[in-house]
Formats: sequence, C-alpha cells, structure tokens
Amino acid sequence: MTGAAKPVGLHALVLAILLALHFVLPDYHHGVLARVLTLATFALGYNLMFGYTGLLSLGHALFFAAGLYGLGMPMQHLGWSAEVALPFGIAFAALLATGVGALALRTQGVAFMIVTLMFAQAGFLTLLYFNEFTRGDEGFVIAQEARSLFGISLADADARYIAALILFAVAMIATLILVRSPAGRVLVAIRENEERARMLGYDVARYKLLAIVASGAMCGAAGAAYGLLFGYVGATFASVQYSILPLLWVLLGGAGTVLGPLIGTAFMTYLIDLGSGLTDAYMLLAGAALVLLTLFAPAGLLGEVRKRWAGWLP
Repeated sequence: MTGAAKPVGLHALVLAILLALHFVLPDYHHGVLARVLTLATFALGYNLMFGYTGLLSLGHALFFAAGLYGLGMPMQHLGWSAEVALPFGIAFAALLATGVGALALRTQGVAFMIVTLMFAQAGFLTLLYFNEFTRGDEGFVIAQEARSLFGISLADADARYIAALILFAVAMIATLILVRSPAGRVLVAIRENEERARMLGYDVARYKLLAIVASGAMCGAAGAAYGLLFGYVGATFASVQYSILPLLWVLLGGAGTVLGPLIGTAFMTYLIDLGSGLTDAYMLLAGAALVLLTLFAPAGLLGEVRKRWAGWLP
C-alpha cells in the first residue's frame, strides 16, 4: 500500500470496525459508544484549532452549547422540526465562532486562552440568567416524538448509534481532507512557526479565523446532535468543564492526529466508567492514568505511535 493510501485505508478500517460493533455490542456499551462517537466529534472540532493550528482555547464549551441550544430552544419553544433546527444549530455555532474568533485573534498566547475562557463563561452565565427559557442547570428534555429526522426516530437505540457513527464519519473525513489539503498544510505551518508562515506571504489571521470557524461549526454539530440523539439540553454543557474535557481527550489521544480525539474520548470515558464501579474515588484513578500518560506518552497514545512507528499517520 502506498504512503498516500495508508491513511485512507486505516480510517476506512476504523469506520468499518465501528459499524461492525453496532451488531455485536451489548445494549449498555452500545449506548456508551454512541455517546463517545458524538463527543469524539466535539474533540475533532477542538483538535482542528489546538492540534493542527496551535491555538489553545478554553472556550469550546460555548460552541458545543451553541449547537445544543440552537437546536433545542427552537424545538422546545417554537415547535421547529429537527430537519430545520439541526442546520440552524450548526449555523448558529459557526456564526458565534466567527464573532468570537474575530475578537479573540486580536490577542495571542495566554491572552487568547483567557479571552476564549471569558467568552465561554459569558455564554454560560447568559444561559443561567435567562433560566425561564433555558431552564439553566436543570435543563429540559426534548420529547421523544420530536427526535425524528426524515421520518427516522433517533430515540431508537439502533438509529441513534448509526446517526452518531455517520456524524463522526463525516467529521473525521472532513478533517482528513482538510489537513491533507493546501489550507491544512498552512495551518500546520502556522502551528510550527507562525512568523515564518507570515514571511512566506500567507495571511495568517485569515487562516486562523478559518480554523476557528471550522472548529466552531464542527463542535456545534456535535452539540446539536447530542441534543437530538440523547434528548437533553442543559447549561452544564456550557460550563468550563466542557471546555477542559476536549483538551484532555485530544491530549490523551494525540494532538494533531485525526484518530487521536476518538481514542482519547473512548479511553477517558471507559476509564471513568470502569473506575466508578471499583471505587467512589474514581477520579483519582483517572488522575493517576493522566499523570502516567503525561510521563511516558507525552505526545498522546496515537501521537506516540506516529512518533515511533507510523510517521505517515495524519
């Protein structure tokens, strides 16, 4: 297999395995993996900014929540169908990312991280302030009969898994295409040496904004899909916790790798799930695993594989 065909073959194999798991997993793990695939899409969006462009954000919960509420609020209060609310939620997240990106890119480094965190906190507090409509931390449930897309009920476990897999597959393929395109190469160049990229004549600010908007749209798609697939919308998803989690997932799996976000999300989800069955102090187990990975696999699980054995991994 040629060097160019290897990544395509690997990613196609991963999608085939995920599809095969749909038919063999027990009910519990079937549901958990559907959630993992949805949140891995969120991590993929974060990875576009952090892993490939080098922009450290602590505000991505804002974009996830924008997609979540962009879908949930019109369905709850205006009676919109899922077919209309889903693209609206994604578009709302992309529009918000455009505004936030245009302002945040006036800063750099730590200041950029703090500004994105402030925007996310402002969004979280806004959701709490308008509790009458958003239901705040309590949230609200989207009725099962409304969770139907083109006549297919996504409240059904089988349909939910396939929908989550399609969402992840589209996001993964889009990421793979982007990072292998000339624009993606420029993003990596900016990550490695921003000044040199600027000296070569690239409009660094425009490419950074492109990365933020693409990242925000993908995170918004994950948020909208989460509301539609699992039927819950709440302000918790806009809290700082959901800005830190995608960073951890990406670091665990391998920043700047296409499959890293999936590996990191699955690893963290099952570590916490299994640990909670052993002890109430399950977060200590998660913390210990994170410390060990930081010490012995600083590039992340897939990042170490790429560094040591498979340099062709995108």
